[in-house]
Amino acid sequence: MGDRIRDLLDSVVLGDQNAFPRLLSEIEKVGAKSLKYQELLEPSHLAFRIGVTGPPGAGKSTLIDCMISEISEKGFRVGVLAVDPSSPFTQGAILGDRVRYVSLETHSDVFVRSVGSRGSLGGLCAQAYLMLRAFDFAKFDVVLIETVGVGQTELEIMNVSDHTSVVLVPESGDGIQAMKAGLMEIADLFVVNKSDRAGADSLVKELEWISDGNVDVLQTSAINGSGIREFVNHLINVKSKSEFQKVRWSVDRLKAEAVALLRLEMERDLLKNVSQVSDLKSLQALFGL
Repeated sequence: MGDRIRDLLDSVVLGDQNAFPRLLSEIEKVGAKSLKYQELLEPSHLAFRIGVTGPPGAGKSTLIDCMISEISEKGFRVGVLAVDPSSPFTQGAILGDRVRYVSLETHSDVFVRSVGSRGSLGGLCAQAYLMLRAFDFAKFDVVLIETVGVGQTELEIMNVSDHTSVVLVPESGDGIQAMKAGLMEIADLFVVNKSDRAGADSLVKELEWISDGNVDVLQTSAINGSGIREFVNHLINVKSKSEFQKVRWSVDRLKAEAVALLRLEMERDLLKNVSQVSDLKSLQALFGL
């Protein structure tokens, strides 16, 4: 295990294009033990992490596809970590790495990785914490993080992103009320996507009222590219002016990472113990009966 990650870390530094995806796979498999490597624990470079979250159907994937092009054209090296629903059988991501990002065909310097949610109630699997550290190590400038979806319980994106954009659509309606408490906690920016539809202006006003004017609200229409440049310019401006490097390893964030990784290790031990159950007697033995 140790030699494998060490070799891959060294290969990434040497510019091996095939080493980084293999490094992510190895980190995903090894879990918290990968924190023994100082390059991952304290990377010399920090990518600006942009969380893109919101309810299913908000157009997050199409929006990110547009963002990839716009950010890449500004000269930034872009990474994407897309958290997909997990297969109930394999626990892997149901969608593939490149299924929904069309712009990858014209931007070869962009790297996208899909990872399964693994049933996480926070919308982000534990391995994502570690994999994002690898994006820092590989010196990406910007990393876009797409979550499965967000509600009052799916707020873990706030523990890994430096800026969180909550994407909503005019049809959200009463859903906003259900998510209000969560949105207020995690939103650095509200993005009203599909803003060419009826009700967009009313939604903007509602969001401004909910946030009491403390959170900016932008309108986009990813399907036709409207508002994308303004959205990306806003994010790049935040990147240049914010001091995200100083708060990246805050105590609260480290605690959240520790909880996620400990839960992962406990689940692995649990599954290992359960795998030994083959009959009624082994079930009794599992509980010391």
